[in-house]
Amino acid sequence: MKTISGYFGRLRRYYVAVRELSSLTDRELADLGLQRRDISRVAYETAITR
Repeated sequence: MKTISGYFGRLRRYYVAVRELSSLTDRELADLGLQRRDISRVAYETAITR
């Protein structure tokens, strides 16, 4: 059963991941195999799987 605290924990992880990835340069993202358009998807996947 999913809890409210679990939801907010995932939401926080999502925003942290978005903030961290957004702070990278395009070159740094490319080194990771990402583009700016991938940030939201990768952040979501990170929030859900942890």
